[in-house]
Amino acid sequence: MPRLIVNADDFGLTAGVTEGIVEAHVRGILTSTSLMVDRAGAEQAAELAHEHPRLSVGLHFEDDTPELDDPGHAEREFAGQLGRFRELMGSEPTHVDSHHHVHMRRMATFVPLVEPLGVPLRGDGRVPYLGEFYAHPAPGVVDLDRIREPFLLALLGAVGDDAGFIELGCHPGRVTAALRSSYREEREIELATLTDSDLPAKVGALGLTLASYRDWRA
Repeated sequence: MPRLIVNADDFGLTAGVTEGIVEAHVRGILTSTSLMVDRAGAEQAAELAHEHPRLSVGLHFEDDTPELDDPGHAEREFAGQLGRFRELMGSEPTHVDSHHHVHMRRMATFVPLVEPLGVPLRGDGRVPYLGEFYAHPAPGVVDLDRIREPFLLALLGAVGDDAGFIELGCHPGRVTAALRSSYREEREIELATLTDSDLPAKVGALGLTLASYRDWRA
């Protein structure tokens, strides 16, 4: 039976985004999240994660600079952010991904960096990634129907019976003045979709079992 990991990026981005992610976990189908360790909200996010131990937490690596093409720079940045994660969480990440998917254009660099952790790196083939639950399918295009329940159920309904673990990416959150992002009100819509009271039963009816990255490791 396919096991669905519902993972929110941007944990720690702002207090509102962090609180929305926790709400989607407590009241909805979200099982996992990825922490931005160098943001001002990282400590609050780590505290909330410790209050909700069933939420698996990975590292959301962040570096949009051109220097990331230098493997030495990437190694230093990754080591620094991994060290900060360990300080905040007191544990290893359950998985690794990155802001704006910067690592996915540099897999030859990042696969060896993550390999010693023994956890999935988004895009390495171990846990297929569904990224279509996102309201900006192309630059300059906004399609809010893509983050509502009918599209989500159609997306999940196309998952094969032999899929194993799969990850659904999402970006729920509460919008506050502190949020500086092109993806704002969309986060509130995602949150409403993911916390609909009927959604868990509908996901189960598709033959999917909710899981987390901790379940993958186990």
